[in-house]
Amino acid sequence: MTHSKNDVLNFLMTRRSHSPKTLTGPAPDDLRLRVLLTAAARTPDHGALVPWRFIVLKDAALSRIAGAVEARGRALGKPEEMIAKNTFVFSNSPLCVAVIYSRQSSDKVPEIEQKLSAGAVCLSLVNAALADGWGAGWVTGWMAYDSEFLGEQLGLDADEFVAGFVHIGSGSATPPERPRPDVNAITEWVSI
Repeated sequence: MTHSKNDVLNFLMTRRSHSPKTLTGPAPDDLRLRVLLTAAARTPDHGALVPWRFIVLKDAALSRIAGAVEARGRALGKPEEMIAKNTFVFSNSPLCVAVIYSRQSSDKVPEIEQKLSAGAVCLSLVNAALADGWGAGWVTGWMAYDSEFLGEQLGLDADEFVAGFVHIGSGSATPPERPRPDVNAITEWVSI
């Protein structure tokens, strides 16, 4: 048997993401954020293709994105309550890392594996931030996939999208526990 890391397992068994709307400042400084990004980049990545990258949004960039979310949401005819919610997430956020999915050409690694790797980076970044004592939450929303919005606001190519907007800051409240899946109901044991 390998050496157990009970402190890590305990963290994973009790971790809870924060709703981005509950985060306040301060957020990690650039030096600390670089550590969290480095930890997140140590994710499964078949072929070492790195089919993702980071865009760090803070200060005026978050205000600009919030305004663009509001304007684009109205142009698309999104419901007002959705526009208000999505706008608030960015205007209130102390720091946001957009994890960009950026497919890499490969004959050996299918696109789905690259997308899954980008999702794994999002969870790894949330977990790194939580483990470091910050509040963090991963969200997407319509703006993560709107190519016009992403091109204008984040400079993304038409075939790129946001795998996750990871908001990081100080948790203003302990997130409530929520129901978790019944592992017995979703697990099949196969021995032969």
